[in-house]
Amino acid sequence: MLQKLLSGLVAFGAVAIGAHAQPEPLTAQDFARHPLISSPSMSLEGDMMVAVITDPSDPSKRAAAYWDLTGDLDLSKPIPPSNVTPTSGKTLFFAAAALKQRKSLWFTVQPYVGALMGCGEGKTTGSTKKYLQRVYMGNERIRKIDDLPDGRAEVGANRMILRCFELVGETGIESLLPLDPENIVISRATTSNGTSYFKHNLRTGREEFLYKADNTDSFQISSRDGMPVARTELEFEDGEWVQYIKLKAPGSDEFTIEDPLTTQIRNRYNMSIFGYDEASGNYYIGTDKFSDKVSVYLYDAGTDTFSDAPILAHPDYNITSLITSSRPEDFGSILGFRFEGPSVETYWLDPEMKSIQDALNAAYPGKTVNLIDYTNDRNRVLYSVSAANYPPVYGLLFDKARVGLIGAARPWIREEQLGRPEFVYYEARDGLQIPALITLPTGYEPGQKARGAIIHPHGGPWARDYQGWGDAGWTQYFANRGFIVLQPQYRGSTGWGRELWVAGDGEWGQKMQDDKDDAAAWLVENGYVDADKIAIHGYSYGGFAAIAASVRPESPYQCAIAGAGVANLTKLSNSWGSNRIQRIFQGNTVDGMDPQDNTRRVNIPIQLYHGDYDVRVPLWHSRDFYNEIRGDQPQSELIVLREMGHQSNKWQPEHKETVLVEMERFLTDVCGM
Repeated sequence: MLQKLLSGLVAFGAVAIGAHAQPEPLTAQDFARHPLISSPSMSLEGDMMVAVITDPSDPSKRAAAYWDLTGDLDLSKPIPPSNVTPTSGKTLFFAAAALKQRKSLWFTVQPYVGALMGCGEGKTTGSTKKYLQRVYMGNERIRKIDDLPDGRAEVGANRMILRCFELVGETGIESLLPLDPENIVISRATTSNGTSYFKHNLRTGREEFLYKADNTDSFQISSRDGMPVARTELEFEDGEWVQYIKLKAPGSDEFTIEDPLTTQIRNRYNMSIFGYDEASGNYYIGTDKFSDKVSVYLYDAGTDTFSDAPILAHPDYNITSLITSSRPEDFGSILGFRFEGPSVETYWLDPEMKSIQDALNAAYPGKTVNLIDYTNDRNRVLYSVSAANYPPVYGLLFDKARVGLIGAARPWIREEQLGRPEFVYYEARDGLQIPALITLPTGYEPGQKARGAIIHPHGGPWARDYQGWGDAGWTQYFANRGFIVLQPQYRGSTGWGRELWVAGDGEWGQKMQDDKDDAAAWLVENGYVDADKIAIHGYSYGGFAAIAASVRPESPYQCAIAGAGVANLTKLSNSWGSNRIQRIFQGNTVDGMDPQDNTRRVNIPIQLYHGDYDVRVPLWHSRDFYNEIRGDQPQSELIVLREMGHQSNKWQPEHKETVLVEMERFLTDVCGM
């Protein structure tokens, strides 16, 4: 079986890599245009697949696509027009999820201008420009994509709550209930009214209200019946926030507080329910309470004790989730786990899944192969292949021996046109080891100096970068033009261990900023670039870092570029979004050097770009900062992008293209690179 699989995959891979040769350099449009396919998803039964595709009749738009996987399937044939549903009006598809019963969910955004009156992020008075996110249900062959039923009325929601949900509500899949042929569990959440859970019958469309969590509560539910197996609650006690986890002891239906799982938010230990072992009644707990990295322990709710040692651990990286079986014969058993190194990887404990993963890995050396969906009998596996220098390609494995190409996201981009990724650690000035992702210029040879370097801090800051394909195009666009791009995982980043994470508390623009400057120094010391050829570019919190760099003394940068950057820490701390959980966990860690209070210290030119539909970081952050510094730095500039929101699913190709072109112009004409 493996030999057949490998031989088929090698041929398949060659087709994907060699398609559509084109001259270099790549253009901004090559990175900005919609991918041909994204977000593929296969149903639990393996009888259908859906994805978001470029509209065949209008490449500037996106469409919903459906594949019938029954019968004699030939993926080499174009998808029939009857299986494609274009977007309507200004509604934009950005993700899809195949369910059961030939049904699917479609995630969309659409621009909105109007009064929110306290519903979600945006102005409480007057009119707000923003994007609304909506979820729709698709029927068989997506001949119809329509609103989900209004199950909120079943819990007595008043008119204001219903209005808030229509404007800013979030619908999500909580469980596909793999043992139930008809029902799934979905959630509906608003920041003003918590989260309600419903059992949705895919055959009839009817819904049953199950339970509700307040704004500071959450549930861990069983994939067997959709009912809660754990409850997490936040309480304000004695001047601080405390997280309680409530579990059911074996033989009991009552949730009780587990003292060993209780944590003070200021300590910020990870304490997560990863699963429930039905055979023993024990819980799988992911925590970094006993070591710097998240490992998995068994927890006995009857005796309130952890296992003496972790049952699963990685020596260098956090374990982020468990993968369990949905087959009736071994339901809930652990098949494998995911961990976060430079990229997200899966370690399979199940021999059959491991053999499939190993065969695919062997066919695509140096790439990340992700098994997206698979049937219980493993006869159909939907997977992706990607890397930082390899746009995603999607395939389907049949009968453990045949493969078919579903599609390549960007077949017009070839691997040899892109920069080479590397992963390193460098030492900060206080001795802390900082992980970093580097993208070396296209055709780079050891010992060469790059045309220039861009220090590119991620957003968040409670986030991290992955060594994978970046759809914004920032890293590879500039690597294709001779730049080296370094992404420091500075203190305050998550996913690299608790020590690095908590070291960023209260250090905005200070030690967190030192880490970026030390990355620039490391590049110079190691001969990658000259000291007068370095810029900094970031988005969101990364935009804050670029703004902060422009007012810090002895900046190592020739210039800064800030996308949707926070400039005013005082106002940020006074209006920390509409998400109460975010304010509780992260809000009190936001402190340090406020760029808006230091505008007279600006010492390098800065380009600021910002979307006018951004409610996460409103446009006034960039506008107010620019108005204060433009007299002292006349080469600085502010670019306002119309109808661009904060998150990437609210960007259009023209936004991405404009940003890449304007950044390159600024780096060349103003920064002298």
